[in-house]
Amino acid sequence: MQASRSKVAATAVFQRLIATDVVRQHAELVAFLWGQRDTLLSEDPADLKVVEGIDRRLHVNLDAMRIAGKAVWPFLLEQYEAFPEKGELFAFTWMALELKDRERMAQSVQFGQASKDDASGFVGALAWRRPEDIGPLVREWIAGQDGFKRHLAVSACAEHGVDPKQLLGRLVRDPDAKARASSLRLAGKLGRADLVGEMQGGLDADDEKVRLWAAWALTELGSGHLARTELRKVAVGGAPEALTALRAALKAGPDKEVRAWLGGLMKTPISAHLAVRGVGMLGDRSALAWLIEQMRVPMLATSALAAFLELFPEAHREDDLFTRDLGEAGQPFVDYFGDESVVIPLVDKIEGWAKSKGALSGV
Repeated sequence: MQASRSKVAATAVFQRLIATDVVRQHAELVAFLWGQRDTLLSEDPADLKVVEGIDRRLHVNLDAMRIAGKAVWPFLLEQYEAFPEKGELFAFTWMALELKDRERMAQSVQFGQASKDDASGFVGALAWRRPEDIGPLVREWIAGQDGFKRHLAVSACAEHGVDPKQLLGRLVRDPDAKARASSLRLAGKLGRADLVGEMQGGLDADDEKVRLWAAWALTELGSGHLARTELRKVAVGGAPEALTALRAALKAGPDKEVRAWLGGLMKTPISAHLAVRGVGMLGDRSALAWLIEQMRVPMLATSALAAFLELFPEAHREDDLFTRDLGEAGQPFVDYFGDESVVIPLVDKIEGWAKSKGALSGV
């Protein structure tokens, strides 16, 4: 009888250990998958089919965390303290929102303030929730005294396409730079033509992101001629938003001047990759033969591949057109990229694929 009881107790302990490991794994997968998803979506262009696959796996693991409830907190905190990255912040914030835990939410806000990317994981968690679930919190924060919370609330509005109406007129002049920048972005996304004057005022701000999103918003509203100088400066400045600025600068036009600007960028090694990438953004498939030639140049190859995939999004599904094996691309690519992990075009295969699709029929 004693042996039987010992066996039962040992089995119970073993099951608890297994459950603990499973809960930890779900927490880790949520952080990993959302971080991967966000990185993929930041690529220009993004492969939305791959993102859809990640979303399905992410939903499963979020459901598992929901079932685990409060038991997941030790693992969420442990992984954030070990790796304070965007995916870990997403997982922690999502759970705080799920359980409506104000203490954990306050802790998550602190984590977000310490992040180096304007709390993208926190904003991602807000985006993942239904508007009606986060509405009370957003309304509280957007009119509150904390500038960072106003930034989070405005970012949530942008993710869900919600217009704060008259309140946005004040927010685009917000004394907090993060809140002001996100408000200008929201105004542009919503097409708030009544705020063009405030957008113009943002071009003179001290903060770089305020100037960028003011310029971007103006371009979205058809006043790109007011924003070209700022957008081009950001595009060539090497900031994380360089491609966003480049795309807006091309949209600002006019076409002849834009092409002349790209031609000038192509003449300088440090900016040539922007010119190559810009050709894809222009949407002109007749440039394919030229792009293929740029793919043969290591320092331009990744930009040329991105431009190609934007012009021919169907090629995303053709895995044999590009590789992470630098040796497969050739020694010049090995020498140029070294240990860097990049996706490189396989030029001959892309050329063959293009001819088979009639895209290079005249070549």
